[in-house]
Amino acid sequence: MANGKNRQPGGAAATVEALVRPTVEGFGLRLWDVRFEKEGPDWFLRVLIDRDEPLDTDTCEAVSRAIDPILDEADPIEQSYYLEVGSPGLGRRLTRPEHFEQLRGSKCTAHLIRPDEKGRRDVTGILQGLSEDGTVTLRSEEGEESFPLKAAGYVKLCDDEDLF
Repeated sequence: MANGKNRQPGGAAATVEALVRPTVEGFGLRLWDVRFEKEGPDWFLRVLIDRDEPLDTDTCEAVSRAIDPILDEADPIEQSYYLEVGSPGLGRRLTRPEHFEQLRGSKCTAHLIRPDEKGRRDVTGILQGLSEDGTVTLRSEEGEESFPLKAAGYVKLCDDEDLF
């Protein structure tokens, strides 16, 4: 657990991302996401890393040990938090344009904030991409389904058995 003094939580994830990205990439890994989340009374700083082959706990531990002193020195977060370094997992959420590009052709599911014109809140299909205007397109059995990314609570990878 670390206890910072310098910044407010709103920009914590972006600040931490800038601090740890060079170290993560130095391990030959991709920085998938940084999340600063409250669960119950506790705050968690989650640094999600990825690579083409499966991650193991030794790699996550090595990255954690490497970035911990960087975060302690920079002290970017005001309150106490727990640092977690791990994989985004099989059900990883797509949050950035590069995620949509990297996972084009993958099976994904989206949960819409409000039902679409067909009354659905969940859309599943093969990711076709994210347009410059922020429209996500999935190809399903019913054809192409498009919706604004901002209209989705989440878009994430799904297992084969979740598709169609």
